[in-house]
Amino acid sequence: MEPSVITALALVLCISCLLLISARTKSHGKGQLPPGPVPLPIVGNMLQLDSKDISKSFGSLAKKFGPVFTVYIGSEPAVVLYGYEAVKEALIDHGEEFAARGSLPIIDAVSKGLGIIFSNGEMWRQMRRFSLVTLRNLGMGKRRMEERVQEEAKFLVEEFKKSNEQPYDPKFILECAPCNVICSVIFQKRFEYDDKNFLYLMELLEENNKILTSPWIQVYNFIPSLVHYLPGSHRKFLNNCQKLQNFIWERVKEHQETLDPDNPRDFIDYFLMKMDQEKQSQPSAFTMENLAQTVSELFIAGSETTSITLRYGLLLLLKYPEIADKIHEEIVHVIGRNRSPCMKDRNSMPYTDAVIHEIQRHIDLNPSNVPHAAKQDTQFRQYVIPKGTTILTSLTSVLYDEKVFPNAHKFDPGHFLDESGNFKKSDYFMPFSIGKRVCIGEGLARMELFLVLTTILQNFTLKPLIDPKDIDTTPISTGFGYVPPPYKLCFLPSL
Repeated sequence: MEPSVITALALVLCISCLLLISARTKSHGKGQLPPGPVPLPIVGNMLQLDSKDISKSFGSLAKKFGPVFTVYIGSEPAVVLYGYEAVKEALIDHGEEFAARGSLPIIDAVSKGLGIIFSNGEMWRQMRRFSLVTLRNLGMGKRRMEERVQEEAKFLVEEFKKSNEQPYDPKFILECAPCNVICSVIFQKRFEYDDKNFLYLMELLEENNKILTSPWIQVYNFIPSLVHYLPGSHRKFLNNCQKLQNFIWERVKEHQETLDPDNPRDFIDYFLMKMDQEKQSQPSAFTMENLAQTVSELFIAGSETTSITLRYGLLLLLKYPEIADKIHEEIVHVIGRNRSPCMKDRNSMPYTDAVIHEIQRHIDLNPSNVPHAAKQDTQFRQYVIPKGTTILTSLTSVLYDEKVFPNAHKFDPGHFLDESGNFKKSDYFMPFSIGKRVCIGEGLARMELFLVLTTILQNFTLKPLIDPKDIDTTPISTGFGYVPPPYKLCFLPSL
């Protein structure tokens, strides 16, 4: 073997050993990180985790190391919290210490510390406070917002009627409806489903969602400093994000020309007014760049998750027609055939409410939550977690806790009903997370799920194309979460 090759191999071996030693000694710097599997040089524990089912891997590690353990993503440690007690203790009892947002390199490349979801510090506090107040001003949780969702649900029903009882894939329209609700909040307008601008917007969101859940993006998040400069789908993702922001800026320019400070129409108007108020404050969080990033995040977070949940809900109702029949009975008894469902109806429809909660629990949309981070060196149980350490909270371990949800892997609305058939709340129901970083769109999402699903079932009977017992409802892992498998159904008019 050539001396130069031997030297190179020796160098690689030395570097690998140093990285391994560094990874292990990090847990002894400012206290001690929780125990965990021994990391490999460079890759950490990545090869020891099932990328297609991280939750299963975390469950196995929790049995060995307990509810608080450490895994290494490359050379960087991440503390995993498994089970209700650990998750609640971190996000509620230590909510302030763990309120920082962890890093996802592909998102960081786009957000650059702006927006709501991945910002930190004072930027995050200002944007979250502003967004919550503005969304309330625009009717979040009020009758005005309810009317917008009711209107969109009617358009959705009319679109389904066009299928003429033939096999139909509901994916596109169930993506359009939640997106249109967000459009009404941001732009004060909804789009026709065949509008070219709307189709362009939907195409960007759909393509980026596919890229974001691809194996290549997992590679990017693992070694961003290298992959960022290579050819690959991440370049298309970043380019699409820029196109989305350009789309938003065009609408912002239109708003600037017609803005009436005495009569703000939508989220963009309120943001522009805030920019004007803050123009003497330098630096200010309220900039055009921040507006574009915040609106982009509202689109993505406010439409995709609701759409996926609705699609999965319809698939489950095809699988279990007896459950759909009970919802039909409740709709006929409480709402009837002639008026639109409203949020007041939910209190009188415990079974329907339980089904919707069970759909959200069962799909486990965001298994490991969006990553948090320690804002400061934090004493947590018998460990000291250094500032900046990524915190992964396993929502799967809470939503699938067998002590609270017996036969948790079975779809059963009874998980949210008491012995008398009344709706039963559960502290373990946290698909929107909990604590200071809880999803700001939770109220709107829950409103959409109830109103859209009941409106569909008020107007249609869902007919599967195969025997219900042969329907596979196993969600498909995307790396970040789960989506329902593709399917078609027939929408038959309710008698």
